[in-house]
Amino acid sequence: MQRIGRVLHISSNGNIIIKVEQLPKIGEIVVNEDLRRIGKVFDVFGPVSSPYVSVKPTIRQPERLVNKVLYVLPLERRKEKIK
Repeated sequence: MQRIGRVLHISSNGNIIIKVEQLPKIGEIVVNEDLRRIGKVFDVFGPVSSPYVSVKPTIRQPERLVNKVLYVLPLERRKEKIK
């Protein structure tokens, strides 16, 4: 589990906007401190030195997450079988 950062607000299209502490990859699963699934990383934007992340939520009432810290579960690397 890797800390992403703190939720700033909910965008007009309903995505969760996070100020990044550690840059995640698009598609990684976002969870809270209890490992409850919140959504997936949808987009990374802003300046390279201080980026933001947009998370497409899978929960109801994502506005309850404002000022909460969220985490990411890194994607598992798939090993292809060589025949």
